[in-house]
Amino acid sequence: MPSRRKLMKAGLAAAAFAATNVSAQTAHETASRSSGSGELPHKLTIVSIRQEDGRETMGVKTAAGVLDVVAATKLLGLSAPLTLEELLINAANAEVNTLVEIALKAPNAKAAFLDESKIKFGRLFTRPGKIVCLGLNYREHIEETGQKLPPQPILFNKYNNSLAPHMATVQLPPRDVCYKFDYETELVVVIGRKASNVSIDDALSYVAGYAVGNDFTSRYLQLERAGGQWMVGKTLDGFAPIGPYFVSADQIDPNNLNLETRVNGEVRQSSNTAKLIFNPQRIIAYASRLFALEPGDIVFTGTPSGVIAGYPKEKQTWLKAGDKIESTIQGLGTLSFVLA
Repeated sequence: MPSRRKLMKAGLAAAAFAATNVSAQTAHETASRSSGSGELPHKLTIVSIRQEDGRETMGVKTAAGVLDVVAATKLLGLSAPLTLEELLINAANAEVNTLVEIALKAPNAKAAFLDESKIKFGRLFTRPGKIVCLGLNYREHIEETGQKLPPQPILFNKYNNSLAPHMATVQLPPRDVCYKFDYETELVVVIGRKASNVSIDDALSYVAGYAVGNDFTSRYLQLERAGGQWMVGKTLDGFAPIGPYFVSADQIDPNNLNLETRVNGEVRQSSNTAKLIFNPQRIIAYASRLFALEPGDIVFTGTPSGVIAGYPKEKQTWLKAGDKIESTIQGLGTLSFVLA
């Protein structure tokens, strides 16, 4: 029977080995994220699939259905990134396109194509390096909330705990924690190449794609408690649903997209990204002068008028458990989630 000393030595060795592996993996991911010099995604519309084992992996939308990348790589014996973040960080667009092309022609890959209506959606993003958010970026929204026109973009952040998938159930905290819940449908910009001190003219060449996001908010925390804290009011668990799709930038004009929010079927917000004060290229250029934007970083670009906080106080009926919120952006689909 092994001695206690031998067991301790073995345990310490295993722990050191594991720590080394974790450090090496982290270093590799950091290096890959920072390089971002490869080809950007092209003609890709991507979903996230929650697998039976809990993994959130990539699916590619095709005319034949959604290609489950995990299943396709196994059936065809090919390698490809299994998540959207791996695709972006490793600039592996060619591998994904090759997998899709072969799968569409291979009879033995038929089982890898899924009916989108039967997919259980996962989070498109699970660990972006940065979640950058814009406040007060539509003139009519500024006017409805009684704020002043900002001379430059107002930046704040969310954290990864706030990320939620399409068709999520967002759990509201108890009332003694916060209340006055509000919707904010927003265009989300996804960075594909490292952007540091880039020009407005070049900024969109660093974008991998776009998605629909909802900057869900507790107005009580954001504006009232302890003087109001924007980050605290916007970064509770599940307060950043994104989806259902990531659409590659070559398919979208971010400066002319219709946007709409519905609560229980009633239209609450209706606008167009042409009304943004700071459009995506100006946001990227401004932020990249302050800090580098890296592959996989995401940017919420701000919400238009029509939020509950902009209503007269006597007409403010805040969101509650049971409400269904739908956020639609032209070309990017409809993000849906319910409150509990």
